[in-house]
Amino acid sequence: MKTVRPKKFLGQHFLKDQSIAQRIADTVDVEPDIPILEVGPGMGVLTQYLVSKQRPVKVVEIDYESVSYLCRAFPSLQDNIIEEDFLRMDLNKLFDGAPFVLTGNYPYNISSQIFFKMLEYKNLVPCCTGMIQKEVAERIASEPGHKAYGILSVLIQAWYKVEYLFTVEPSVFNPPPKVKSAVIRMTRNDTLSLGCDEKLFKQVIKTTFNQRRKTLRNSIKPILGERCPVTDDALFNRRPEQLSVQEFVDLTNLVSSVCSSEKNSFFQ
Repeated sequence: MKTVRPKKFLGQHFLKDQSIAQRIADTVDVEPDIPILEVGPGMGVLTQYLVSKQRPVKVVEIDYESVSYLCRAFPSLQDNIIEEDFLRMDLNKLFDGAPFVLTGNYPYNISSQIFFKMLEYKNLVPCCTGMIQKEVAERIASEPGHKAYGILSVLIQAWYKVEYLFTVEPSVFNPPPKVKSAVIRMTRNDTLSLGCDEKLFKQVIKTTFNQRRKTLRNSIKPILGERCPVTDDALFNRRPEQLSVQEFVDLTNLVSSVCSSEKNSFFQ
């Protein structure tokens, strides 16, 4: 069967090592009783192990050449091969609104966007696993106080338990990427509500990490404004990489309180 040519503009690096493919597939077993959605199956090296699990499986692939290959290689899966852009999909329609595990050998160039999409549908995705660039995996799994800790770390850890499972060398791909890869697993935690304005929470995180070397007293000014009074709370004397998820929740509530006070005084 004719193979698929990896396309650089799609960020395709096809996994060749069957043992690693099996290990990635087995990461979904933490949620054994729900359907699986694979993103970017390529030539199906991971797909073959997912379909053997006797669970509903759908795959999403934007590359027409890969779709054609998958239809020939997995005829029983043909009705569940979706030729679409995952980032534009309404995930509520995939399994009639039922929860599913998200997995894949994700394209490096959109892996962060995939996880932001996951967060939009967090109530449908109790578990997300897969392979991404090692640097991105380290950022997602990083704890406060580390250089890698950033926007992805906080936003994902607010809702998911993150496990860095293992590292993958470039030599097992075609073509080999210039960086190492890693397999991670994210499993929904018990959080149902953050206890703050979630839209403001995201804004606070993104705004402060965009100036991560500054203390929060300075980096928060794009939200508070120069004239908005900053409280004497010690939290504002720290840098964003030093804050836990809960402390970002606390910071969001402080910012909300300060802005509300300023707004109320304006109308008095």
